This record gives sequence, structure tokens and C-alpha cells, in this order.
Amino acid sequence: MKGIILHGGHGTRLRPLTHTGPKQLLPIANKPMSQYALEDLKNVGINDIAIVVGDIYPEKVKEYYGNGKEFGVNITYIYQEKPQGISHAIRLCKEFVGDDKFIVYLGDNVLRKNLTDYTKKFSSSGLDAMILLCEVDNPSKFGVAYIDKEDSLKIKNIIEKPKNPTSNLAVIGVYFLTPKIFDIIDNLKPSSRGELEITDALQLLMDKGNKIAYDIVTGWWKDTGTPDDIIHANRLVLDSIGTEEQFLVEKDASIKDNIIIGNNTEISHDSSIIGPAIIGKNCKIRNAVRLGPYVSIGDNCILENCNIENSILMKDCKVYAQVDLSSSIIAHGSQIDGGHDVITKSHLLLGERTHLKL
Repeated sequence: MKGIILHGGHGTRLRPLTHTGPKQLLPIANKPMSQYALEDLKNVGINDIAIVVGDIYPEKVKEYYGNGKEFGVNITYIYQEKPQGISHAIRLCKEFVGDDKFIVYLGDNVLRKNLTDYTKKFSSSGLDAMILLCEVDNPSKFGVAYIDKEDSLKIKNIIEKPKNPTSNLAVIGVYFLTPKIFDIIDNLKPSSRGELEITDALQLLMDKGNKIAYDIVTGWWKDTGTPDDIIHANRLVLDSIGTEEQFLVEKDASIKDNIIIGNNTEISHDSSIIGPAIIGKNCKIRNAVRLGPYVSIGDNCILENCNIENSILMKDCKVYAQVDLSSSIIAHGSQIDGGHDVITKSHLLLGERTHLKL
């Protein structure tokens, strides 16, 4: 079995964070979100993985993942010139897939439960496809599956972003497929937004009498399309610290209760951390800083005089301000300076290497 991670898209809803790199490299709990997908694939024994990159700094993706050796996998890069839909991206991988079954994983999705049980079910079956569904509060924003009322094991149809959905079962961004899908995609027509939709491909696959099944995701699933989604995903991942199934295994880091502190990080006696939280290596936390809960601080950050909660600071950030910061994302290499007054900031988004004076 092979794996495909889709790493394209412009990430317009995440600007300015995506002005300098693809959204899938934005960190959640100090780890690029697409790395969660890669690790899920690796953990079910998939060693050959294709990463489909777009025109938003693909070189940064290659620089981070390389040939995959550091992550214990073999990576092939496939280029998609412009966003033309998930089905189009999958079709580009036909030669890579060959005759194997494969899993497609959207690089901006994070799944609480690993893929082990789902992969076993698909591998041992004669299914032509299997999808994962999750109950959501806003189904009109997703592809939605309708289950046959007379046969609860059967999918009746799948509709992309229905205006008035009567089902709340969203099709999440993990697809179990066979090479049959390629012929299906060859017969697709672009949707109203000019893309080859995966929901249309799955529907046509069913219409042609192929075997397609579903499973309901237990735990949580997060599609990280907006800053609020990323902050929420950060909370969910940090909640796993100290549990049996924690996402975060840091080399040379200390873990106490639900707080991870990286190697060579210094925290002054007058500073405090409320978990869950993660602080990277080589950080300096001093002058009465208060962090947490639900804070991720990247490597090489310097923080003074600030209070930060429910936020993400990426690597190489500096905060020299009496600021109460919450529900915010501060990108790589940014700096915040301030005067003597305490300033409250919420939902602050700073792009890479921004210098903000309060």
C-alpha cells in the first residue's frame, strides 16, 4: 500500500501566515500539520509516500521533508501547477501508485485516532474505496455523505458543500482507494468552481456499481482551514500530552505532567507555565512571563514581561512587551516590542518576520 499527502492550495483564509509558505507547514504544537499525516501513514506500515506540492513555495516542503529518510519513509514529489481539485491531484499520482491500493491524506487535516483499524479493514476487504465520516456542526462547508435509510451500511450519495444538508456526516480528508479511481477521474467534468471534486469521483465510483464503504471517526478530526481552526487543533493536540496516545514525542525534552520543555530552554523563577503547553529548545523565558494554558512556543524564542494563552508562537520569535496575548498566531522570526503600559491583544495574526511596536 502507498500513501499520498496533498500539500497544495493557496491558503487564502490563513493570510498573512501563508504569504511566505504553504499552509501545511504551519505548526500545530511545534510540528508542521502535514507531519501528522506523514506519521499516520508511516505508523500503518506505508513507506512509499508521494507529496503533491503546488506553486506556493514547494521548495520549503522539499527542504523540510527531503527524501523522507529522516522520517523513516521514501518520499516522491509530484507537482500540481495550480489548484484543480483533489481528484486532479490524485490523478497526477497514477504512475506512482501503479497497481497498489493507496491512502490519500489531505495535509491540512489532523486526526485524533490513528489509521490502524481503518487500514486493516480496507486491506482485508474487496472494497474499491473507503471513506471516513465525522459528525460536524456545519456540514454545508464540507462534502456530505447520505446513508441509505434501508441499509445503514450503504452510502446513498455524496454531495459537495450542500446548501441545505439533511445529513451532518462530513467526508473527512482521508481516502482509501484503489487504482480504479483513475479511470473514474478521467471521466469527471470540472465543478462550478473549475475543479475536479473528490466527492464527484466517489459518487461516480458508486454509480458504476463499485464497492465503497465508510467508517465513522471516533475522537476528533480537524480541518485546519482558518486561524481559529489551527488554534483549536493546537488545543486538541496539547490535550494529548501525558496520555497514552500523545502526539508529541520530543527528543531531548523534559515532560512533566502536561508540559513539554525543550533542551537548553531557560525559565526564570519569577515566570510560570500552566499546562498543557509545549516550549521548544533554546528558549529564554524571563522577567515574570506567564504562559498557558494551551500555548505552543517554537525553538529559539525570547519572551519577557508578557502573558500568553491559547496561542502559537513559531520559532525565533521575540516578545519584549507587557502584553496580554490570547488566541493569536505569531509567525517565524517576528518581534513584538512595547512600552510601560500593559496592552491586551486577542486574535492577533503576524506574518513571518513582522516587527510590531505596541
